[in-house]
Amino acid sequence: MKYCCRCVMPDTKPDLKFNEYDVCSACEYYESRKVVNWAERKEELLKILERYRSKDGTNWDCIVPVSGGKDSTYQVIKMLQLGMNPLCVTSTTCHLSEIGKKNIENIKNLGVDYLEFTTNPIIRRKLNRIGLMQVGDISWPEHIGIFTIPIQVAVNYKIPLIIWGENSQNEYGGPVCSSQNNLLDRRWLEEFGGLLGLRVSDFIGIEGIKKKDLIAFTYPSDEQLKSIGVNGLFLGYYFPWDGLSNALISQAFGFNSFSRVVEGSMVNYENVDNYQTGIHDYFKYLKFGFGRATDLACLHLRRGRLSRIDAIEIVKKLDGKFPWTYLNKPLEEILKPLNLTVDKFIEICDKFTNKKIFKTDTRGNLIKDKNGNLIKLYNPENIGTDKMFFQKADSKFANINNL
Repeated sequence: MKYCCRCVMPDTKPDLKFNEYDVCSACEYYESRKVVNWAERKEELLKILERYRSKDGTNWDCIVPVSGGKDSTYQVIKMLQLGMNPLCVTSTTCHLSEIGKKNIENIKNLGVDYLEFTTNPIIRRKLNRIGLMQVGDISWPEHIGIFTIPIQVAVNYKIPLIIWGENSQNEYGGPVCSSQNNLLDRRWLEEFGGLLGLRVSDFIGIEGIKKKDLIAFTYPSDEQLKSIGVNGLFLGYYFPWDGLSNALISQAFGFNSFSRVVEGSMVNYENVDNYQTGIHDYFKYLKFGFGRATDLACLHLRRGRLSRIDAIEIVKKLDGKFPWTYLNKPLEEILKPLNLTVDKFIEICDKFTNKKIFKTDTRGNLIKDKNGNLIKLYNPENIGTDKMFFQKADSKFANINNL
């Protein structure tokens, strides 16, 4: 594994690219923000919002997809501050936490109309189990539904403008053409929206699932989208996106954080709505050798809140721990609705673990500590610490800043 010499993100991250200075694309994208004229971007957004605003007050001005998290809370706050009348739409999470319930109620109490769509729970649990066993994503239906259901609402309620949050390909690093995009469309969904190689139609016939059971997870046709003129914008294109800032603003407006640092993370304000998130993040670690703590450490490092040395220590301490609990809920309780035992879960984990990244014995069996944690073969402190890399990277960024 090779690590970015600026942050602590490894090259195993899908779609992440490294330049000749061993700087990852996510760090490059972040530095490029310094030359963005954010005042012009805001004016561009204001003109767009004015174009979509209901002139006679007979319909909502836009849709804001909300999970109850700190980012979607911030999106609602921002739209209200800009004088919009949003319809907030929630595609229910796979296993809603108690704190998640409170935060959804908090969004309602900001003073908005709110629509919640809950898919068939029997089908949802089947999709959770199939997603976990086939592609290693326990929350596959959630990752699809958060994109398809708001679009369906836009079509059915004739509300063409949808306000999304950040473009993850810009925030976390991805192809240049996608990272600079301000639109979320069918192409973005199919490439980055969480399908993981599975089409919705692939589930038909598995465990008795029928086509009619998958309506909620189906993206509207191009004809339907064109008839309404659906347009999905990334708010992060128009305002400099920052998760911590979003959290602080949302907390000021009633958002609830967890009582301590969330398991597998390094903060207490992110991913507090879904009990399955710990499993989802753990599988990212199994496949690619990094987890949620790495994501967050990199975001804070780029913004100057952490040194690289501190980020390395945080990742070593917090990343990749076996998810015995999440938000204090035991693993066996999280797995119970899916009819999975902890032993079966561990078997699935081992199936998806990249043995090139983790220590094995002479027979190829994974070696784990007494708590069930894997042992990585490569650690961030051994990669990318050469001073020459830093000098080259600093020179590269100096050129960017002078554009």
